[in-house]
This record gives sequence, C-alpha cells and structure tokens, in this order.
Amino acid sequence: MAELEFEKPILELERKIADLQKFSFERKINLSNEIDNFESKLGQLKQEIYGNLNAWQKVQISRHTDRPTTLDYTQMIMKDFIELHGDRVFGDDKALITGLANIDGNRIAVVGHQKGRDTKENLDRNFGCAHPEGYRKAMRLFKLAERFSLPVVCFIDTPGAYPGVGAEERGQAHSIAENIRDMFEIKTPIIVVVIGEGGSGGALGIGVGNKVAMLEYSYYSVISPEGCSAILWRERAKAEEAAKALKLTAVHLLELGIIDEIIKEPLGGAHRDAIAAGDNLKEFILHSISEFKDLSTKKLIENRYQKFRNMGVVSESSME
Repeated sequence: MAELEFEKPILELERKIADLQKFSFERKINLSNEIDNFESKLGQLKQEIYGNLNAWQKVQISRHTDRPTTLDYTQMIMKDFIELHGDRVFGDDKALITGLANIDGNRIAVVGHQKGRDTKENLDRNFGCAHPEGYRKAMRLFKLAERFSLPVVCFIDTPGAYPGVGAEERGQAHSIAENIRDMFEIKTPIIVVVIGEGGSGGALGIGVGNKVAMLEYSYYSVISPEGCSAILWRERAKAEEAAKALKLTAVHLLELGIIDEIIKEPLGGAHRDAIAAGDNLKEFILHSISEFKDLSTKKLIENRYQKFRNMGVVSESSME
C-alpha cells in the first residue's frame, strides 16, 4: 500500500503488530496481551489522525493509488455490467467509461472517469483526464438512458479534462459545455457521486444531477490545489495553503449547498476497506433511485434546474 506522509505512524504500528503476530505464531509464544495493547494504541492513533485531517491531507487520500475506481465499484456493488464504447464520431476514450448495469434489481446506466492502477494503465487511461470523445460518449449514454427510462449514475474521479492540443482541436471546451447544457434536459434521474478527485470542467462534464454527493475523503474544486498555488503564489509549494482556501472538501461543499450528501468512508479512506465503502455507496444510490423514481418528467427536470440555479444565492441586508 502506498504511504502518505501523515499515515506513517499508523503504518509503522501496523507493521509492528504484524511482526509480533508472526513471531508469536512461528515461536508458539502467547503474546496476545502485548498485541492487544498495540491494537488499542493503533485504534486511538487512527482516531486521532483521521479525525483531524486538513483539506490537503484529504486531497492526498482522494488520490491514493489503491482507492477504488469506477470499474471497482461496478464489480463490487453492481451486476451484469456491460461497457459501451465509442462516441460514434472520433473514437473510444478509456479515461471515461460508460455502460449498463443492474443494482439490486434496478437497471441503470453508468458513466464514470477511470484511472489506472499503475503507470502503464494510467498512461492508457490518460490518468482519468477525458478527451472530447469521452464527453460525447457520455452524452450518447445519457440519451440512451433517457430512451429506455434508466436512472443514470455518474462517478467523478478526475484531476480535470485533458488540456492537450489534440483535445482542444477536437473541441474540448465545446463538448463539456454541451454536456452541461444538455444534462439539464435529460428526462431521467441523474445521480452524481465524486468518488475521488473532482477537478474543474472535467468533473462538471458529467456532474449535473438531481442529487450530487461526495465520498467523505474526496474533493471537488474549480482547480487543483497545485494549479491554484502556481497561479496565486507562482509556486506549487503552497498547495496545502491553496487547498484550505479553496473550500474543496465534502464538509465545506455541503455547508455551501454545492452537494446534497456526504457518503461515509471507512476510517482512513475507501482504500483501507473497499467493501465497506462500496456498501455505503450502494445504499446511497439505491435510496436516491427510490427518491426520484415517482417524479414526473417535468418535476425531474425542474428539480435539477432549481438545484443548480440556487447555488451561490446570498441574502444582503443594509445596516441602519
């Protein structure tokens, strides 16, 4: 498992416990009291560290290489997932996957960013940074879901849309803008969950939904902390300060009314217990599908429109 700097005391204690257990087993010596003491200390240490994470540390967890991806969740909480490829215009974008699946008897359409597990796969999937054809592929699935009255579940996990020359030549900004516009008119429920990184327009391109939630240790922002740091301070070393200023954590965004719900993660993050994280995510999806299934098409679209229309509304009063 990859080590994050603030997790090192936890990982060192876990290794010490594992060594004691191995020694106890091999030498047939009863060390249960010592092991119990260390495990008690480990639990206290986890509560202390994970209960006081700052914004930058949560960003680091959201990027953990072992964090479950879209395809992991389709395997854990869904059945009969069938991936659909291509935008019928240019090609297939592996950074953004689409498909059809079944979740506890509910037929759904799935759209999500997909990162890799290692350097080779990340290069193949472009580190989850989608091209225009990825967003056109997503819209093709939204239209298909609308045709067959299937709820859509979107998983956001990207540092941002791919900013390369080829993507710009093929209309990156235009395809994202079209998706944002057209998602407001899709005549079926759209449920959006930020499962890792939620960066800029790359996230918004599949981020318009009737309900938007975030996993506890994910982030959602107009720009990455490093990008913000480079622009405001002319250096990337201020990323931690930028993360704090951006208010990009799930707690901040719930307070600001940008998201509707925070989905609890296991202590330490989804990468530490993917099954438990998947169970919590599944519960949220099923509840959300039930919440919107009886709404008329008109109310469904109006609900989505008003949700985003009300973002950023403030009240002013004059002092006399």
